[in-house]
Amino acid sequence: MALTNHYRFVTRWRIAATLDEVAAVLRDPLDLPRWWGSVYLSAVQLVPPGPHGCGQRVRLHTRGWLPYTLCWEMDVVRSDYPRGFAIVAHGDLVGSGVWTFARHDGVVTSCFDWHVRAEKRVLRAFSWLLRPVFVANHRWAMRQGRRSLVREIERRRRAADR
Repeated sequence: MALTNHYRFVTRWRIAATLDEVAAVLRDPLDLPRWWGSVYLSAVQLVPPGPHGCGQRVRLHTRGWLPYTLCWEMDVVRSDYPRGFAIVAHGDLVGSGVWTFARHDGVVTSCFDWHVRAEKRVLRAFSWLLRPVFVANHRWAMRQGRRSLVREIERRRRAADR
C-alpha cells in the first residue's frame, strides 16, 4: 500500500518570455519571498552556490491558503542554466523536484516535477483524510507562482528599459 503522505505534482506554466528571463528569476531562491511572497515567507542561505549554481542550500519558510506553514531546506543538486535545475528537499517536505524550461515561438514552457513526502506532523497524520485539500493548497500556491513570475518578469523588463 502506498503511503498517503507521498505526493507527485507536475506543474506547467506557459509564459511569453525568454529562457534567460524565466531561469534568472526561478534560479534565485533567496529572492522568492520578494516576488512570490504569497507563498514564500522567508529564505535564508545556508550554503552558497558553487560555480554552476549547484551545492546551494537554502532554508525556506512557506505557506499556502491553509492555516499552517512549512519549514524546509532545499539543495540545488543539478543546474543546466538556462534549461533548468534540480533540487532535493529536507524538513517538513522531503523529496526532489526538477524545473525544466523550453522555448518555442516566443513562449517558455516551465515544468516543475515535484516528488515530495509531507513530513510535517499535521500533514502526515491527516493526509489519509485531507489529501484533496492538501493537493488544492499546492495548486493554489503554484497558481500564485505563475502570476507572480509574470509580474516579476514585467518588473525586470521595465527596470531594464530605464
